[in-house]
Amino acid sequence: MNAVITASGLSKRYKNTHALDQLNFQIDSGRIVGLIGPNGAGKTTALKAILGLTDFQGQLNVLGFDPRTQRNQLMEQVCFIADVAVLPRWIRVREAVDFVANVHPRFDRAKCEAFLARTKLQPEQRVKQMSKGMIVQLHLALVMAIDARLLVLDEPTLGLDILYRKQFYQSLLEDYFDENKTIIVTTHQVEEIEHILTDLMFIRDGKIVLDADMEAIGERFAEVMVSADKAAMARQMSPLDERQVFGKSIFLFDGADRAVLEGLGEVRRPSVSDLFVATMKGTYA
Repeated sequence: MNAVITASGLSKRYKNTHALDQLNFQIDSGRIVGLIGPNGAGKTTALKAILGLTDFQGQLNVLGFDPRTQRNQLMEQVCFIADVAVLPRWIRVREAVDFVANVHPRFDRAKCEAFLARTKLQPEQRVKQMSKGMIVQLHLALVMAIDARLLVLDEPTLGLDILYRKQFYQSLLEDYFDENKTIIVTTHQVEEIEHILTDLMFIRDGKIVLDADMEAIGERFAEVMVSADKAAMARQMSPLDERQVFGKSIFLFDGADRAVLEGLGEVRRPSVSDLFVATMKGTYA
């Protein structure tokens, strides 16, 4: 695989706080990576570094470019959607399309108009007349019409209802993503993107605490529902987490012997949200 992003010793400090603390990671082409962490963990700072929007220490290579010194060349191959609408409220749909067509060399107007035709957006409609969901649809149509190699999504569906959120991710998979593109997404609604991710990165206090593909995570982590008479035995195996459901204990293990776990109870793969909660316990203490 070709590395799209390579970071070595990536660090960023704000006064006495390490927003990023010696991050080392690699993201390959054709992957959908979930960068997940609590508020203030360093997610947005990492994305800003990748996009050349903030200075940093260490080494960071994005699509063969240094974001600090080659941002203009980099941004020809990168798209970005954030939770904050950046389109001016006075602009019309057709004007937004014209603007992107005139400034981005990899924009396909016909593809954009085909995406817009599936929505209720009208060419003369202004941003100030749109709901947040409609603004996201316009953003998505503009972005998906750009033949970018890297798409960065920072809480892209924040504030949208569940129908818009599902439509957003479905459109990404069906109309945008392929083996030559890479997507990095941050969100607090991890249960909604779990099915599309190929890789997972947990970040806490500026450090990467988990970095693995979804197949490896399924092999490494396991949840077991244990009856009361076997709970003490399960606790002796140093689980990552324990919670109670309907009078039974559910334990989450990292790297435990599957045969032993099956002797304790029903074994299943943990959800990303359950794994996240177990990994981040104590963060808000």
